[in-house]
Amino acid sequence: MRKLLFAALAAAALALPAQAQDKAQEKIKVLASFSILGDLVREVGGERVEVSTLVGPNTDMHGFQPTPANAKAVAGAKLVVINGLGLEGWADRLVKAANYKGARLVASKGVKALSAETEGHGHNHKHTHSGRYDPHAWQEVANVKIYVANIRDALAGVDPENKEVYVRNAAAYLQKLDALEAEIKQLFAGLSEKERRVITSHDAFHYFGDAYGIEFLAAQAAGGDTQPSARDVARLIQQIRKQGVKAVFIENISNPRVIEQVAKETGAKIGGTLYSDALSEASGPAPTYLDMMRHNAKTIAAALR
Repeated sequence: MRKLLFAALAAAALALPAQAQDKAQEKIKVLASFSILGDLVREVGGERVEVSTLVGPNTDMHGFQPTPANAKAVAGAKLVVINGLGLEGWADRLVKAANYKGARLVASKGVKALSAETEGHGHNHKHTHSGRYDPHAWQEVANVKIYVANIRDALAGVDPENKEVYVRNAAAYLQKLDALEAEIKQLFAGLSEKERRVITSHDAFHYFGDAYGIEFLAAQAAGGDTQPSARDVARLIQQIRKQGVKAVFIENISNPRVIEQVAKETGAKIGGTLYSDALSEASGPAPTYLDMMRHNAKTIAAALR
């Protein structure tokens, strides 16, 4: 009997390291509000995180309405990451509905936010949004460096034993962002001021324009949740003709009808598809943030030359 007892204790003791190892390898569940944030979390978290998003690729954030399934996803997360700057007006309600008590991160914390109603680069066109700030801060690479540092610190906060992993991953990704930023600036070098004007579906590129010297005009406000009026479209067509804008662009989350109408009536060419608020699917041209920014910059630069 004693031999059987000792054998059982020995087996239990041998099992403890394996159980501890399993616990140590358990991934941190992170819920991000949309696909671009989800990609940044994966880059910093690496194999230590299991990331899901409320709004997936090729899907407009502005029309998102939380469901009970979303509340369940929030409740199961160890860290919830949102953009902030008024993008996720439903975030507090969703967290409350899920009775979530875990860690939360506003990834844009520390970013120098642009006003939602600001004179754009080199012209008097107004950028309007339903909130106080323009939330599309990720369209400037320098801002995403701040996002990455915030994500690194938040992951280290919920998983301190693996802090060095997050520090190392973030440092490696920041180097990639440095290279991307230099590449984007080089793409637009040599363009005259007159050549630096483009039309997009909705006003999501204010940060991009300010950072890289491109003037973006749009018929639809930054919120993207309402269709432009006939008056808005007519005014945009008149401005294109007056300023000689060379290219107009469709966005992956927007109805192309307005841009196609503008191109037809002005003779401006459709320069391609840009990715503003969502990544593409994995097989598309913008499955990651790095791919998205590189694709957008190359597409715009090619159309303007």
